[in-house]
Amino acid sequence: MTLFSTGKARTAERDGDRLGFAGFVHKYPETVTAALLVVICVVVAILNPDFLQPSSLIDIGRASVVTGLFALGVFVILAAGGIDVSFTAIAALTMYSITLLTTSYAPGLPMVLVLAMAVGGGVLLGMFNGFLVYNFGVPAMIVTIGTQYLFRGILLAFVGTVWIMALPEQMLTFGRAPMVQFTNSNGAVVTLPLYVLVLPAAAVLTWWILNRTLMGRAIFAMGGSARVAERLGYNLRTVHLFLFGFAGALAGLAGIIHVSSNRLANPFDLVGTEINVIAAVVLGGARITGGTGTVIGTLLGVLLVTVINNVLVMVGIPSTWQRFVVGTFILLAAAFFVVRQRRN
Repeated sequence: MTLFSTGKARTAERDGDRLGFAGFVHKYPETVTAALLVVICVVVAILNPDFLQPSSLIDIGRASVVTGLFALGVFVILAAGGIDVSFTAIAALTMYSITLLTTSYAPGLPMVLVLAMAVGGGVLLGMFNGFLVYNFGVPAMIVTIGTQYLFRGILLAFVGTVWIMALPEQMLTFGRAPMVQFTNSNGAVVTLPLYVLVLPAAAVLTWWILNRTLMGRAIFAMGGSARVAERLGYNLRTVHLFLFGFAGALAGLAGIIHVSSNRLANPFDLVGTEINVIAAVVLGGARITGGTGTVIGTLLGVLLVTVINNVLVMVGIPSTWQRFVVGTFILLAAAFFVVRQRRN
């Protein structure tokens, strides 16, 4: 090794550094999402210091729970090379049916059983999606567009269209049970609800499934190439049923949390939120083509979309511009990841 480097050596050294950084970004795409989130938070905090108030941060945390549960389910399916747009319909059908059943026939049903019923109902509806996708060989997006209308049609035609305002006491208690509670400078009581812990628990479970189990390997293998995954010995039928059932379980759980936190069951709720959820997963670094992505990236994408939707008004931008801003971020993220992939 010489003491002095030649010009070519220095150039190679610089190229190696660039490749090293590109490789780092390629391996950890969530770092870009995290950096973007920090930049937005800093800019908003400068424009409106109220953003850093504990009440504002708690509002963002509460708003992230339902979107985050949806996003984890979408990410699992996206990692396998599919896409699901029926999760809001699964949540709506599950939450309203179980709320109506509990209110009318079992008002004293323990909350644990209510949650279990929501998860079980979501699993069944999700596995129905997986059954159709696998047995008919139709792209998951087409199937779930159809089942989205099917599930909503069943809800509105056979279950009910009336808002349920008087929820059972156990659901109200679950929705308002505090983890942290304090009074702010304006005299208002600010509460961080206990149900926010459901999201990190679901994230840890999702991470464990994807990174520490054979099923997780099968999901990513199928996202890379379904034919190759089948040749490796993975049972694609089982994988389809599991991943759609898992996404359905998270959707059912999100639905009950949504009802309990809002203290009413509206069968028309959650319509149109699909774009925010899918945007969060894509902004978190997952590719639509499957095979890549991380749980931490998905959660960062959820925070990014939630922050955008919550702070636009704080900096003087009308709420009608939310979709425009989120769509712009999706296009920028897609362009970045395409360029990154070509360079690598």
